[in-house]
Amino acid sequence: MKRVYPNKEFCIGCHLCELACITVHSKSKDLIIAYTKERLEDGLKSCKRFQENGPTCVALSCRHCDDPSCVAACISGALQKDPDTGTTTYDMDKCVGCWSCLMACPYGAIQRHPTLNKIVKCDLCKDREGGPACVAACPNRALIFEER
Repeated sequence: MKRVYPNKEFCIGCHLCELACITVHSKSKDLIIAYTKERLEDGLKSCKRFQENGPTCVALSCRHCDDPSCVAACISGALQKDPDTGTTTYDMDKCVGCWSCLMACPYGAIQRHPTLNKIVKCDLCKDREGGPACVAACPNRALIFEER
């Protein structure tokens, strides 16, 4: 299965991956509206979690693990492992906001939604042609979408 892999050696901390993520997951699909309106008013949040430690930075997101601990921890069935695609899927309607998945994720890739009692996690831009928007937006190829 193809996954998004970060490379901290190439990340320059531009945050373009986060902007691409919120744009593709926005209602408007417009960067300016997504960032200035939907992010602030609707709580639109990037699925990427950006880590910085001095000059080292990296964008993290769901690794869609082979045996995801978040799925095992999910008490409501909101997180499932899709047997056909191999992705870890999320059904927001089933989520009860218990945060068990957030604590179980070894990568810290699951985040709280800023306005809802729900989570935010990467879906690999499942409805987007050309793969994840974060990978396409990265100017330095610090994010790679490949099978390993």
